[in-house]
Amino acid sequence: MSRAASTLCLFDVDGTLTAARQRVTPNMAEFLEKLRSRVGVGVVGGSDLCKIEEQLGNDVIQKVDYVFAENGLVAYKNGQLLSIQSIQAHMGEELLQDFINFCLNYMAKIKLPKKRGTFIEFRNGMLNISPIGRSCTQEERIEFYELDQKEKIREKFVSILKEEFKGKGLSFSIGGQISFDVFPDGWDKRFCLGFVEDNYSTIHFFGDKTKPGGNDYEIFSDPRTIGHEVSCPEETQQICQQLFFS
Repeated sequence: MSRAASTLCLFDVDGTLTAARQRVTPNMAEFLEKLRSRVGVGVVGGSDLCKIEEQLGNDVIQKVDYVFAENGLVAYKNGQLLSIQSIQAHMGEELLQDFINFCLNYMAKIKLPKKRGTFIEFRNGMLNISPIGRSCTQEERIEFYELDQKEKIREKFVSILKEEFKGKGLSFSIGGQISFDVFPDGWDKRFCLGFVEDNYSTIHFFGDKTKPGGNDYEIFSDPRTIGHEVSCPEETQQICQQLFFS
C-alpha cells in the first residue's frame, strides 16, 4: 500500500511513544519507521529538543516528518528548523520576573520528602516548573509522582498561580510526573497544528494526558484532530496497527 499523503499521525512522547522520560524501545522505533511508509509522522512534546532527542534518538528530526518541541514553539520539518518562538519577547521582562519570583517563593515553603535542583527551567517558548527539581533521580521522580497523585501538589500550585496571575494571558498545563508548563495563551500543543493543518486532510493525535488540565487535552479535543487516548506505548502501537495495517 502506498503512503497516504493526506494523513498525518502526531504523537505525544512521554507515556505515548516511551515510558516517562525513558528511551524509546527498538520495537517502537522500528514500528514508527514502518508507519512512516503509510502516513506522515510527527511528534509533539512539551520538552525541549534536547530531551526529545534523549528519548527518541539524536537523529529523530531525520527519522520523522515533523518534530514539534515545546508544543511546536520550536518546530522542525524534514530535519530543518521551521520556526522558533520566544517567551521573554512575548511576556516582557517585568511579568517574567514577577512570575519567576512568585514561583520560587512558593516552592521555598513546600515541604517534600526530597528536593533537588533545577526548579524552574527556562525554555524558548515556555517555563517548566518542578517542585522537587528536575535533577532528581528516577526513583525520586516516582516517589514525588506517587505523592502528587495523593496530595495534588502540582494541581494546588497551578490553581494559586491562575488566581495570582489572572488576566496576564498565561496558560498552565500539567504533564509528565514532576512538573508543569507555563506559556502564553494559545501556545499549548494546538500551536503545532498551524504548521500542518493545510497539508493534511486527516490528522490523528495520540496522547496520554488528555483530561482537562493535562498537556494533551487541547490538541486531543481540537476539531482539527482525531484524538486517541492511550495509557502506554504498547496501546499506541496497537491502535496504529488496527488503523493503518489491518
